[in-house]
Amino acid sequence: MRLILLGPPGAGKGTQAQRLVQKYGIVQLSTGEMLRAAVAAQTPVGLQAKDIMASGALVPDEIVIGIISDRLDQPDMKNGFILDGFPRTVPQAVALDELLKKKHIKLDAVIELRVNESALLNRVETRVAEMQARGEDVRIDDTPEVLSKRLANYRAQTEPLIHYYSERRKLLTVDGMMTIEHVTREINRILTAIGAVEPRAARSAAPARKAAAATRKTAMPAGKMAAKTARKAAKSAPKGRKTASKGVGKASKKAASPAKGRGAGKARKTAKQTARKTTAKASKKVTKKRAKR
Repeated sequence: MRLILLGPPGAGKGTQAQRLVQKYGIVQLSTGEMLRAAVAAQTPVGLQAKDIMASGALVPDEIVIGIISDRLDQPDMKNGFILDGFPRTVPQAVALDELLKKKHIKLDAVIELRVNESALLNRVETRVAEMQARGEDVRIDDTPEVLSKRLANYRAQTEPLIHYYSERRKLLTVDGMMTIEHVTREINRILTAIGAVEPRAARSAAPARKAAAATRKTAMPAGKMAAKTARKAAKSAPKGRKTASKGVGKASKKAASPAKGRGAGKARKTAKQTARKTTAKASKKVTKKRAKR
């Protein structure tokens, strides 16, 4: 599963990303964390970003793409990923598309959490008022004024991505004003509908299908072995004795039929016993006839 989450600040992208990570075992990719990790690991791209980050300047797109490229090659990416906070602009989206194409990675969907900006501002105002009433410190970047600026930047830089991915039939929109639980359920429903994940019923049936396949695999060789034993017994009997051959033939056919279900072991045991008894009877009849002669 490879996803991009889009939405303005405060839409709940981080919360939904964490829920997807826990449910499907995929990796959340944050460009900020990847940059810091690359710098700490002193990778070639990380060393390029180090001085730029130290000066307070924005890291160029090509360096960010290089860090994402290195991260996609890590073993823990086999189950998929969520990009949260990247791309932020159309040029970044174009560069990401080229990177994924080069690596033969298919992007499953871009999920937009659509929210009402006025409602977001009201939420922040309410939260700040409650924190101040409790005597708690309010973060500098967690105020209606800062949020207004971030929303303006989102509209100018990131909102054009909605049109970009919509044209490429990758965009899926979810009402981000619903409760957290409702948003989560809607995202899971969409992922199932597009085939990014298996339906719950199919996932539950998978272990049963594997167990049935293992039973058939075990039962078939045992049935064949019983049939082989019966055929050997038939060959050991003298030729021309129709009664013996007929009896052994029946035993062989009965042993050859594959055992099924819970009675598989019992069927195999019965087949072997039948083959031995039939062979013994045939041998006795032959011995009696020779004695009479």
